[in-house]
Amino acid sequence: MKTKLYFTAVLLLGSMGVSNAQAQNQECMTNLSIYVEHAKVKNYESAYTPWKMVYDNCPDINWANFAYGERILKDRVQKSTGADKDAAIQDLLSLYDGSLKYFPKKAKLADVIIDKVLLKYDNKMVSNDEIYEELGRAFKEDRVNFKNPKALYLYFSSLVDLHKAGSKDLQEVFDVYDDVTEKIEEENVKLTDRISKLLPKEEEGTLTSKEKRTLKAATTNSESFGKIEGSIDSKLGDLADCGNLIPLYQKSFEEKKNDITWVKRAVGRMFNKECTDDPMFRKLFEAQMALDPSADAYVYGGNLKLKAGDRNGAVADFNKALELETDARKKSNIAYKVATVFRTSSKSTARNYAQKAIDANPSNGRAYLLIANLYATSANDCGSTPFEKRAIYWRAAEMARKAGRVDPSLSGRANQSAASYSAKAPSKTDIFNSGMAGKTVSFNCWVGGSVKVPNL
Repeated sequence: MKTKLYFTAVLLLGSMGVSNAQAQNQECMTNLSIYVEHAKVKNYESAYTPWKMVYDNCPDINWANFAYGERILKDRVQKSTGADKDAAIQDLLSLYDGSLKYFPKKAKLADVIIDKVLLKYDNKMVSNDEIYEELGRAFKEDRVNFKNPKALYLYFSSLVDLHKAGSKDLQEVFDVYDDVTEKIEEENVKLTDRISKLLPKEEEGTLTSKEKRTLKAATTNSESFGKIEGSIDSKLGDLADCGNLIPLYQKSFEEKKNDITWVKRAVGRMFNKECTDDPMFRKLFEAQMALDPSADAYVYGGNLKLKAGDRNGAVADFNKALELETDARKKSNIAYKVATVFRTSSKSTARNYAQKAIDANPSNGRAYLLIANLYATSANDCGSTPFEKRAIYWRAAEMARKAGRVDPSLSGRANQSAASYSAKAPSKTDIFNSGMAGKTVSFNCWVGGSVKVPNL
């Protein structure tokens, strides 16, 4: 009899537990619907109480707890002060951790770490050491999802500040700089690929509404990466000048000379900073050739031959580099490098290689900017009258604008260059006085081609 009563009691308690769980679950679902409707119209204050009930009792019932919860708590952080604000910040930090705990397949490690660091950074609650350590962990453990431009800048910026304070060495600064700029380039490549596919349809006026949104988002995000990359270069500043690079590489060469990644980055940095006259550049270049006689190595070798007066040998090396490279985007970058080598000695040769860069990768905005500069610096050589000479700036401005269109990460530089060139082109008064409105100006110089004068 006692045994029968015992089992009856167990069954009764069990059914009560299920009933309570079902009731609580139903209450959570009801409050979930309530707070979602409030949150959708940004009425976060009214959404808070029902959201808190659901989050405290049924955190894993729906991803909305975290998607809308973030917005609700961010609103409280923004609108509160003192202890209330501190409490809201702690709640939001806890929410980020909870997203990984309850929805590990949906939440991303890099996103969670970045969100936490940025929240504390924006509220002056974090040191450079913590920024660098936490963002470094996110970058190393979840690089594929580390896409936030501001976080990329803070990761590098905090390291530079730590280096200047004496706690991090210069080589680490360069290593992280390379990692971060490579990541920026990776993300921008994805964006410019989308843009290049949609630009022809935009010009034809055949974009769908969805494609218009995609193009706008890709353009905006590319511009953001471009701004951040410029800020990162500014932060690096003089740390990467020849005076710092040469002794650093001299000191590390014996230890690192068989590390192909280190060698290639060192050669590339010295080339980009025009430190190629120093013997250390040749030493590094020869080490790269021994380890990996790749296409880039022939570019550097060609540059050395050109400086030694062996133009034919240099051109042979440059063309060998283009022949060796099979990846279109890398081939484009090589052709651009070669174009920069010739930009002062032979503008026509520089343009030829810049055009090869564009042919290999139509999104290579740097090549368009280089051609724009080549045109602009040829004004005095192209035309017999002041009007004809200045007409070349219209072509330069056109190329600069094209650079920003195909690669929005360059839009800041491109727009600035285009505005500068346009200001140097004939004004409306000049066009009126010359009687050239609507006519064509031909360029009988290396530039070739022509430009139509705007109508008044």
